Amino acid sequence: MYGLFSCSSKKIEELEERGESLKSLFIAEKPSVAQEFAKALKFNTSRKDGYLESEHAIVTWCVGHLVTMSYPEVYDEALKKWSFDTLPFLPETFRYEVIPAVAKQFQIVKNLLNREDVDKIYVCTDSGREGEYIYRLVDQMANPVGKEKRRVWIDSQTEEEILRGIKEAKLLSEYDNLAASAYLRAKEDYLMGINFSRALTLKYGYAIRNYLGKDRNVVIAVGRVMTCVLGMIVRREREIRTFVKTPFYRVLAKTMYEGQMLEAEWKAVEGSKYFGSPVLYKENGFKKKEDAEQLIALLKQNPPLEGIVHSVERKKEKKNPPLLYNLAELQNECSKLFKISPDETLQIVQQLYEKKLVTYPRTDARVLSTAVSKEIYKNINGLIKYGVLSENATEIMQKKSYQNLAKTRYVNDKLITDHYAIIPTGQGISALNSVSQKHQQVYEIIARRFLSIFYPPAEYQKVSIDYEREKEHFFVTFKVLLEEGYLKVARHSFGRKKADNTGDNEEQATSCDKALLEALKTLKKGSKLNIEKLEIKEGETSPPKRYNSGSLILAMENAGQLIEDEELRAQIKGSGIGTSATRAEIIKKLVNNSYISLNKKTQIITPTQMGEMIYDVVLVSMKALLNPELTASWEKGLSYVAEGTITEEEYMEKLNGFVARRTDAVKQVNYQSMLRGMFEQSAVFYKQEKKGKTGKAKVTKEKE
Repeated sequence: MYGLFSCSSKKIEELEERGESLKSLFIAEKPSVAQEFAKALKFNTSRKDGYLESEHAIVTWCVGHLVTMSYPEVYDEALKKWSFDTLPFLPETFRYEVIPAVAKQFQIVKNLLNREDVDKIYVCTDSGREGEYIYRLVDQMANPVGKEKRRVWIDSQTEEEILRGIKEAKLLSEYDNLAASAYLRAKEDYLMGINFSRALTLKYGYAIRNYLGKDRNVVIAVGRVMTCVLGMIVRREREIRTFVKTPFYRVLAKTMYEGQMLEAEWKAVEGSKYFGSPVLYKENGFKKKEDAEQLIALLKQNPPLEGIVHSVERKKEKKNPPLLYNLAELQNECSKLFKISPDETLQIVQQLYEKKLVTYPRTDARVLSTAVSKEIYKNINGLIKYGVLSENATEIMQKKSYQNLAKTRYVNDKLITDHYAIIPTGQGISALNSVSQKHQQVYEIIARRFLSIFYPPAEYQKVSIDYEREKEHFFVTFKVLLEEGYLKVARHSFGRKKADNTGDNEEQATSCDKALLEALKTLKKGSKLNIEKLEIKEGETSPPKRYNSGSLILAMENAGQLIEDEELRAQIKGSGIGTSATRAEIIKKLVNNSYISLNKKTQIITPTQMGEMIYDVVLVSMKALLNPELTASWEKGLSYVAEGTITEEEYMEKLNGFVARRTDAVKQVNYQSMLRGMFEQSAVFYKQEKKGKTGKAKVTKEKE
């Protein structure tokens, strides 16, 4: 455990005799961040090899990870060969080593950490679990003693935020639980990856190689999160394949009123001849066309063909601005708007963060903290310099509509763990000139979502009409936009239809002629409507949609449940697969392993034949790994460790037991013959092409 240490008076005297003073060491995650800290602190630094130094301070950096976990053969040379005899591999003490490619920078950092004139260390790596892990590994290997260690925790890289973070830096020991969860996450991935990948490869790797006609051995790569996500993708693909389309027939009535056309839909409500009938498809359609035709025949009896208004309901509806972006929501939005992958979105928003334009991107929160809300006017005021939204920012500042923000749903300290939502800092606007158009567009949607929360809700007039003919009821609803509210700022400046810019299609679905709204004012119960035409509209049920990169990120965030409703997503927060920092990398790894295909133009994701075969192997051998809820529970367990609810030892005991049981189960049972049949079933959906010049067969997905 880390504590507060002070330099001995003897050491201070020795330094003073040599004309030296004690210095603070600031260690960042990468060189660019180190530069920002040096600028913010206004150090008159000189450039050294791997660090910056001034009279009173030193600023150095990692280059991402400098230290990693050792491979099994470091423990025992015999472990280099994959064998069931050495499984399960569960070391009592884990070993770590410096990554050879960055050994020089590690040595520089180690020497600085142990310099006798350094009495205080400020840890300035990314403010999150992974950033904590990066430094703790370095500290473990460098072993600096007799130093005061403090943790700088910031939400953006603006000068003001950096200075606040340093001023309020807590003792590093206060983050020991977070560090413990970081170590456990790495150990968990390490143990599951090594044991499960080796066991399944030894048992079934040759079978896959032989079936696909591969020249080399097939390694079955298994991961705690990766395999679960593969399962989600394969299951969705198989749901689509087995889906049987069901036709249904709806009855529509076209009615004229005051020169305006109304298209109403029949529903079998209580009192209808068809209420609860088995011939229905849901309440508004028939399974067979003949039954729809019989209904029309019934309605055409007893001319004239007119309906009597049973009820008219008029009410106003309000639609609030959506919650702010967290990383998952932003990745989903960018997938839809720009057809870019989650990994590319993360890279873009990370670069915007490093240019001080937005706050910390790897966040799960969609709200702000109370503390931030009190000074949010600074962010808004800064956006006055942002030409695209200058007028909106000016309007908000003039009306002071930010003053009661803390009382709204956009501020909730209980929904924030490490960082609040992604918002513009209001600083560094000129830096937008030096980034790509895509960067500018991503910044714009973040800024628009942010400013939206300072506008009133959009207001609609809703008119619902129910009219009757031969005891059968027809329904039609209109919604007309009365007040734009936040929609005024929500529409993007780049090439999208207005309906798409609000984050949903509500405006397009509800916008109707103002003349129609005016005409409907005179409509009341008992009014007669002339039915011009009755018609049958045929439809069919649709299969589930394939995941795209954005919807998959949301599904991962919500333990496999693709939930569109943002309020419901907020309710089950904390039960996701992976973290905001790792989800994009997981998808990228699945693509690189050739387990899934990602269409760059559409961002649609499908499994490969290899991916389906890996899924089947895991399904019969380690089905639990495919369970999103189980995978989410492991992640929740890490959160409990970070919170101090359970101990590191309790978690490791559970983890070791799980890995040992699953590995032993694979060793004891053989599903070769069963898997052969499963491979055959999925193979029919892939076309095996003739071998080319290389002698290798190419597998492509059959078009459906």
